[in-house]
Amino acid sequence: MKIHFVYFLAALVLSSCASSPFGKKVSEPFSGSAYESNNRFFRASGKGESSSDNIARGKADIEAKTYLAGQVNTTMKQVADNYQGQTENERGADVAEKFQSLAREVMNTDLADIRKVGEKKFYDEKEKKYTIFVAYEIKKNAMFRFMKKQARINQKIDERQMAIIDQILDEQIKNSEGEN
Repeated sequence: MKIHFVYFLAALVLSSCASSPFGKKVSEPFSGSAYESNNRFFRASGKGESSSDNIARGKADIEAKTYLAGQVNTTMKQVADNYQGQTENERGADVAEKFQSLAREVMNTDLADIRKVGEKKFYDEKEKKYTIFVAYEIKKNAMFRFMKKQARINQKIDERQMAIIDQILDEQIKNSEGEN
């Protein structure tokens, strides 16, 4: 009985030392909950590789900013869809479309209040290439306030629609500041 226990322990130790069938787990910079979006921030990170550090940085920037823009766009679509679902009338659809159009315009022009929260650069001598990681964040309430300003200068939005868009964005600002 004692010999079986020793064999069992040996097998257990050996199996725990074996590698995963997927390979070795890699931890990259700017990963984890501190770099994930939450109720206050949109966050994203990007990775770029190239033999030139400037090109690697550009690739990392583009990847991170594209991911941020996608998050903002998805959030705006959800907000507009929720509004349309709550109102259930043809004017609700019109306002939701104007709101989504406004979100697209904002995303095409600028990401408001974007901040770089980190950058790490690595050089692989063997491969002769740079790998750069960047992390960005946007305060949600700043993004929603920027959208309100953009809505005010948009000629396609009438006063009634503006009031509704203000109401929608004010609610999102309140939620992003943690006031419930």
